[in-house]
Amino acid sequence: MAATEPAPRLSLADVEATARAAHAGQTDKAGRPYTEHLRAVAEGVRRRGGDDEQIAAAWLHDAVEDDALSERWLREAPLSRRTKDIVLALTKRAGEPPEAYAARILDTPGAPLVKEADLAHNADPARLAVLDEATRTRLTEKYTRMRALLGPVGPS
Repeated sequence: MAATEPAPRLSLADVEATARAAHAGQTDKAGRPYTEHLRAVAEGVRRRGGDDEQIAAAWLHDAVEDDALSERWLREAPLSRRTKDIVLALTKRAGEPPEAYAARILDTPGAPLVKEADLAHNADPARLAVLDEATRTRLTEKYTRMRALLGPVGPS
């Protein structure tokens, strides 16, 4: 019996194209195309020394949470198990306490670095400056709390 070849994985370019298509037309809180955030997080992961699996997860980190792609799509996608695990770790669940969310991220190899890049872009003063004061304050407190729960993040 001949061994079957494993299915080829999506390239980073394919993952990027998939994420861009899935989030097409979506905007962030400031009204900017949401794909700008995905690009910034992927670039932040790369700058922090993340590998291709983490960069792929950065492109997809909000896809399931935002219903841009289904969890079934993710389970069946030709991606590494690690990339899928990171995306699922970063997918917030309804009613989930921040402590449980942070613990799941910390327990998932590779996820803390991706979340750090996500938080860094979300907390960018230039991004926050265009929001109303109440939203800016709420988000700054939220991001500060998550950083405190995650602690120092190194390469993973």
